[in-house]
Amino acid sequence: MAEEIEQEMEEQYEVEEEPRGPSGRRRGRQQRFTTRRRKTCLFCDEKVSSIDYKQANTLRSFLTDRGKIRPRRQTGVCARHQRQLTVAIKRARHIALLPFVMEVKRNR
Repeated sequence: MAEEIEQEMEEQYEVEEEPRGPSGRRRGRQQRFTTRRRKTCLFCDEKVSSIDYKQANTLRSFLTDRGKIRPRRQTGVCARHQRQLTVAIKRARHIALLPFVMEVKRNR
């Protein structure tokens, strides 16, 4: 008797599951992440021993449009050179070679 009631309740609340592929993932959705080629450190490739704070044009490429320092995952720089890069950018800002904050032009 109890089994019949449980079975009836299960039939009422059955939910159709989305079709799944062989890997167990839902079909019909695109994969978000693809295998990307790993970025190599720009400074390691050029065998730079230290990053010079006076090279403002080089340092500017590691800043966002608002003046923030880009993270390693975006630039592909190794940890050692990222630390040197951060110090060089801060020194260049201090002597006004680079701006602390860049103004964003808004269209009104």
